[in-house]
Amino acid sequence: MEPMRYLLDTHTLVWWLLDEPYLSNNARNAIAQPENILFVSSASGWEISTKYRIGKLQKAKDIIDNLPQLISRSRMNQLHITIEHALLAGNLYGSHRDPFDRMLIAQSKIENLPVITKDQVFREYGVQVYW
Repeated sequence: MEPMRYLLDTHTLVWWLLDEPYLSNNARNAIAQPENILFVSSASGWEISTKYRIGKLQKAKDIIDNLPQLISRSRMNQLHITIEHALLAGNLYGSHRDPFDRMLIAQSKIENLPVITKDQVFREYGVQVYW
């Protein structure tokens, strides 16, 4: 079977790392498959730390302290933000204002990566969603 490549949305990453039950079976299986190639955006680190700081993600202390190691241990790859990603994120049409989602949408489009997310707004931007 050909390996699949996926970009994880931030909530997907957090739920995986915290072993939360909110992941769909499809999402959990896609992440668990050792042949699949998984990417985590730098924007997810920014989003997790921001949400922790403002009190929306209190369970994330260990994730913040150890995110690079946790990503590596989970056989995931870091996807750094490039100028091309930033330009597309800033220029995306539509009224969706979440800067983290806009960056993930841009990265998904440029890198041709389906996003593992429960958030259906990604579909509005022509992004392939897996859940």
